[in-house]
Amino acid sequence: MSQPTVAALALPLDFELVFSDGEPLETEWHSIQLPFLRELILQLMKERGRRDSYVGGDMFMYYSVEQAREVAEGQPYLRGPDVFWVESADPDRERQGWVAWEEGGRLPDVIIELSSPATAEIDHTVKRTLYSQIFRTSEYYIYQPNTRKLEGFRLADRFYQAMKLDAQGRLWSDRLGAFLGLWHGIRENQERDWVRLYRADGSLVLSGEEQAEVERQRAKAAHHEAEAAHHRAEAAEAELARLRALLQGRSTRV
Repeated sequence: MSQPTVAALALPLDFELVFSDGEPLETEWHSIQLPFLRELILQLMKERGRRDSYVGGDMFMYYSVEQAREVAEGQPYLRGPDVFWVESADPDRERQGWVAWEEGGRLPDVIIELSSPATAEIDHTVKRTLYSQIFRTSEYYIYQPNTRKLEGFRLADRFYQAMKLDAQGRLWSDRLGAFLGLWHGIRENQERDWVRLYRADGSLVLSGEEQAEVERQRAKAAHHEAEAAHHRAEAAEAELARLRALLQGRSTRV
């Protein structure tokens, strides 16, 4: 989107933007996975000291005034991406939704859809076309929890080319600089497969809660080691005192 076009779109609209459809998330798994994945992307950016990107999801996304007008008039609307990442965007700006002309024409660079039987067809057809030809999103990922199928697509010209899973069943994201893959574990008392991020060396990107737990375990281990070292020092000192007393007793008898 050119700068003159963006400037023109910044003019007041003659209708109200809609930012909620009142529809709940698909399942309990979705309600846990969506914020969890967004947090992991934020943690990854934090590790790298990046303050130039925005992570969002499950919000209305407007890419043109024409589309916005159609939504305002009650025409059918596709819910925005489950999780998306935009480079060169203000992470601290408060947003009800993503409005491209208020963001310098920017649209997502990475999109992750957490599919379901009800949305799988749309994710693979209508949304795939929208993200490749209108959004021009560099990378598009789809995960279907009911089949445990993880797919990735990379933009080539105006069409997506399927990515290949590596030996661990993961997909490398050039834009995020990390792998997307599955991890079996417990989140909020739910033991399931979760979509997670892995660094280039294969290590997991941890959530804030997980990192805090790692730090607690390290501190606990350090405390135990300090106590053990203290006990060893006391035992060594007692043994040294015993040997001194023994030697002193022998020298007295001589």
